[in-house]
This record gives sequence, C-alpha cells and structure tokens, in this order.
Amino acid sequence: MDTWISFITEVGFPVAVTFYLLHRIEEKLNVLIASIYELPGNMKR
Repeated sequence: MDTWISFITEVGFPVAVTFYLLHRIEEKLNVLIASIYELPGNMKR
C-alpha cells in the first residue's frame, strides 16, 4: 500500500488511476485477443 501512496504523490492521482485501470483491463484484453485468434477455427465447425 505504501508503494501506491508514494506513486500517487510522485505522478499524480489521474496518472495512478489510469495505470490501475490499464492493469485491470490487460487480462481481459488478452482473453479477447485469444478468442479472436480462435474464431476462424470455430467458424469452420
């Protein structure tokens, strides 16, 4: 928690929130990319 507080004081609150949201959305984007790559194979069935 101390790491987040020092990060917020150094770069500012909006930048910290942006990094947090990008970190959360990264995993969902990876799942979406994998689904897109599998789509042609699923459409042949």
